[in-house]
Amino acid sequence: MTPDRSLIVVEDDAGFARTLKRSFERRGYDVVLAASIEDVRNVLEERSFGHAVVDLKLGGASGLACVELLHTHDPDMLIVVLTGFASISTAVEAIKLGACHYLAKPSNTDDIEAAFNKAEGNAEVALDARPTSIKTLEWERIHQTLIETDFNISEAARRLGMHRRTLARKLEKRPVK
Repeated sequence: MTPDRSLIVVEDDAGFARTLKRSFERRGYDVVLAASIEDVRNVLEERSFGHAVVDLKLGGASGLACVELLHTHDPDMLIVVLTGFASISTAVEAIKLGACHYLAKPSNTDDIEAAFNKAEGNAEVALDARPTSIKTLEWERIHQTLIETDFNISEAARRLGMHRRTLARKLEKRPVK
């Protein structure tokens, strides 16, 4: 298998990870699964990859640390971040840490492979004139604070100036993945 068709999938949802693995293998990729940053460290001791798919939230940990680890290991690796909740702040951080693309779930193999092929920026992308809603801004601020507090709900609520139960209810309505 050529290095450019090798892929590591870092996903803690075993069912989704297996589905991605099978789908990419049908497309000719050599796929390895990892469920945590520790798994990634162990795999990287033995081999390198041309591509990576990283879930933004790995259990209680941030996938951004995994992006940083993968990019440090091989700056040429094409890394796509998947998340159940996309926010501007995490997208910016993922790109700054070395990801080539950032996709919101649900994303399929076609979306991910297209993201690998769009690793270069496009200055011709149309600018959206639609303003961001208050709810979106609130959710982005909540998510940014959760990242800053390593997903500690009590500390995030304190920093946001809201009751912990209020934040917990908001997260139940729209869970961070």
